[in-house]
Amino acid sequence: MNVKQFAERVGLSAHTIRYYDKIGLFGGVARLDNGHRIFTEQEVGWIAFVQRLKETGMPLNQILVYAALRAKGDGTMLERQKLLEKHAVMLRSTIEQQQQHLEKLNEKIAFYANTITRQNMA
Repeated sequence: MNVKQFAERVGLSAHTIRYYDKIGLFGGVARLDNGHRIFTEQEVGWIAFVQRLKETGMPLNQILVYAALRAKGDGTMLERQKLLEKHAVMLRSTIEQQQQHLEKLNEKIAFYANTITRQNMA
């Protein structure tokens, strides 16, 4: 698939796809004789994983480190595992923080609901 088709398939802009390719996130996308990129199902799976990492808060520079390790092959599995483990620790901490924020918001919402109910009963 070409850039436009790929972008539509994965839910990103063509500009973003070209940028990701330019910075080496794909590790070398195949090209036609005219220079146009050709994306495969393998890139669809890879970009889905990249999007998941981004959504979990992993910075792009760390994703690029992971991508570079991935491009080197199976000999980097331990390094990739450690990188993901480190990110998982950070993500767990973020989730715990967000859970605490949600609890405080729910307490405030309950306070307002109770106050309004008492006022309406008076």
